[in-house]
Amino acid sequence: MRAVTSWGRLRADPHHTVDLTDPSQIAQQICRSSKPGLAHGMGRSYGDVGLNPHGTLWVTTGLDHFMAFDEATGILVCESGVLLRDIQRMALPRGWMLPVTPGTQMVTVGGAIANDVHGKNHHAQGTFGHHVQSLTLQRCDGEVIICGPHDHADWFAATVGGLGLTGVITQASLQLKRVPGPWFDTQTTAYANVQDFFTLADEAVTTWEHTVSWVDCTAGQGGRGLFMSANPSPSQTLQVPAPRQIRMPFVPPVSLMNRYTLRPLNTAYYYLKKWQPSRSVMHYVPFFYPLDNVLEWNRLYGRLGFYQYQCVLPRQTGHDAVHALLAEITRTGEGSFLAVLKTFGARQPMGMLSFVQEGVTLALDFANHGPRTHELFQRLDAIVLEAKGRLYPAKDARMSSSLFEAGYPNLNEFVKYRDPGISSALSRRLMGY
Repeated sequence: MRAVTSWGRLRADPHHTVDLTDPSQIAQQICRSSKPGLAHGMGRSYGDVGLNPHGTLWVTTGLDHFMAFDEATGILVCESGVLLRDIQRMALPRGWMLPVTPGTQMVTVGGAIANDVHGKNHHAQGTFGHHVQSLTLQRCDGEVIICGPHDHADWFAATVGGLGLTGVITQASLQLKRVPGPWFDTQTTAYANVQDFFTLADEAVTTWEHTVSWVDCTAGQGGRGLFMSANPSPSQTLQVPAPRQIRMPFVPPVSLMNRYTLRPLNTAYYYLKKWQPSRSVMHYVPFFYPLDNVLEWNRLYGRLGFYQYQCVLPRQTGHDAVHALLAEITRTGEGSFLAVLKTFGARQPMGMLSFVQEGVTLALDFANHGPRTHELFQRLDAIVLEAKGRLYPAKDARMSSSLFEAGYPNLNEFVKYRDPGISSALSRRLMGY
């Protein structure tokens, strides 16, 4: 048994861990577990979707082999423990890249599928699941299911975004995207309010592949921010920047992100970026993964850890709901230095429990202040529920089962595909087992 925590560092509970390294032994290792188990990769989920306190974790990071890569078609076959970082490093010199990537590259392929992660380009490329051609699923009863969009499509739909509850993903075939190189032409535009954000987002979808916005959550319901957009660049002459990694060396007794530091930090960041040149060429690493070079940045929130609150709101209710969320957050003096606002396109996700839907998503980190923080979340939940939105399970550590059921209408269909030998802290909290 060893203590395992999530990226939010809210608690560390004992788990029995089993390392999966040999594909020929996976079925035996999974089937002989005396307690319900759960696949566990890099532990980068913020909440409890990847935790199974007092149960078994099947650690997949040892399943890290590339099986095949076709440089002509961009089809990659790999084990589920391969990191997105290693795919990018292997594929980019050959002219290919992951078509969808989240805000960190320290994520396994299995985790990216199980949470159907999204990036800054949903309007152009959809979610990670749209680029999975097939996957291999090991069930706890010994059955192996190979499924894809056109082969056992029901199992595929249950597993993509299925929170790791349908079995252990052991292998996947991915379609990569042809790119001219590792560089991106980027543009940053300062905006004054949420309405300006929506105008910029609507204009950008026809000309930019990647769009995302930083929003100042301390500036009130107006929501000033910085709108960033990017396209792959043909530039071949720039020098690849040397990695400049820094580490948060300790866990402070209280969060360094608090009501006294957030407003000056956000104000300084807004004006610094506003006065810089609006166009530049960026390497893919700082553009996609700005926090990956700050090792253990999750320590900034202190010994009690932090929550991330991410919701998606339908477009017809999103404008008013974003105003209401920002006003409530500002009123309490809570919030985040890294608040993200972006839109999702109309493309429907592949999974029954996929988070993405057409509309707008807001994501913020909140230091854990106990009951005060939970009272704020209850008020935010009420706004999301009234707007007919939903929360992202990959980021969640405290959503109620009623809010989950309201936001995920395919839940009753999904439970037919659950593996009875698999359980998680999240599934017990939201589904009862």
